[in-house]
Amino acid sequence: MSVIRWGILGAAKFAREQMAPAIHAARQSKLALLATSDPAKAAPFQAIDADLRVVNSYEAVLADPEIDAVYIPLPNSLHVEWTRKALEAGKHVLCEKPIAMRADEIDDLIALRDRTGLVAAEAYMIVHHPQWHQVRTWVQDGAIGELQRINAIFTYDNSGDPGNIRNAVKTGGGSLPDTGVYTLGCARFVTGQEPLRVLSADIRREDGVEVRAEAMVQFDGFTLTSFTSMRMQRYQSVTLQGTRGVIEVPVPFNPLGYGDAEIRLMRKSGPVEVFRYPGVNQYVRQVEAFGAAARGEAAYPCPLEFSKGTQSLIDMIWAAEG
Repeated sequence: MSVIRWGILGAAKFAREQMAPAIHAARQSKLALLATSDPAKAAPFQAIDADLRVVNSYEAVLADPEIDAVYIPLPNSLHVEWTRKALEAGKHVLCEKPIAMRADEIDDLIALRDRTGLVAAEAYMIVHHPQWHQVRTWVQDGAIGELQRINAIFTYDNSGDPGNIRNAVKTGGGSLPDTGVYTLGCARFVTGQEPLRVLSADIRREDGVEVRAEAMVQFDGFTLTSFTSMRMQRYQSVTLQGTRGVIEVPVPFNPLGYGDAEIRLMRKSGPVEVFRYPGVNQYVRQVEAFGAAARGEAAYPCPLEFSKGTQSLIDMIWAAEG
């Protein structure tokens, strides 16, 4: 298998704007099949690749012998079900985050992945961006001394879109499932640590849906403050403070959409070190890393075990609500 032939389950906006173009642009990948019953939704995908075939059911994608891997951008509440079905159909799976709504649901997916020998992963794209690998190197090499605090923020406002799946309980909505995976997961990625306990959790809800979450989490030697909201001005940043320096990540999660990636290392003496990554597309890099794993050329850098760790922390925050 040299070229990975991809099928997409559903014509979601994010698939149309980000992942379908990324699959098309990635080396040794082919955007081959889309499941949607709406020709109007299929048209923008076919504009990306004129050879794209369209079928009217998810099952037809899973049954197609020409498809090697599927990308799943369905509502959060459907991720486990369709990841499982795709693996059972013999397809590699890249599923949007969060891949599950509870950490224990991921155990069955890990077991199925291991039994089938297929690649199954959450589409957690930031670990494929070089800015985060540089931040991790700085932290683990002691460039800022002993890490004391991480402050991670990801906010936006979808209050004007009440029909958005993120605004509904039944589709697994909420700011923590949508963006908390970034504010929480980035701390785990750069430090390699797991949380000790949740110190506080301030959760705000509308019609049962969590629309704002502020959590303070204790790790070994440092605290993480995570703030997510779906009712505030669009903004994102991560700051890591140590005993001898500070790292700033102004566009931590959505480079290109918010601006080019740039990271800054500030210490007591010496100039500020600035690394810039203009034009780097983390979605393309994610697809290429997935393809390498599917071909058996390299291990996938964000396995389901990592995704389970982040979901476990989200579960801890839910449990601490009050």
